[in-house]
Amino acid sequence: MPKVTLEKGKTYKYCTCGHSAQMPFCDNAHVTKGGGKPIVFTAEKDGEIGICGCGKSKNKPYCDGSHNS
Repeated sequence: MPKVTLEKGKTYKYCTCGHSAQMPFCDNAHVTKGGGKPIVFTAEKDGEIGICGCGKSKNKPYCDGSHNS
């Protein structure tokens, strides 16, 4: 699980297509390479948070430990 530092109130785009050069964040690669649109979310607090890197989380963009199953 990648950990990233988020800023409270800032909006982020979580990549779901897998083509972004800025994983786990979207760089709009889905526009030219295809795949899913990003999940747009606003950070609820400042600090380091686990972001889903396996694609199995039921709480994307956040890691829920599904990669351990």
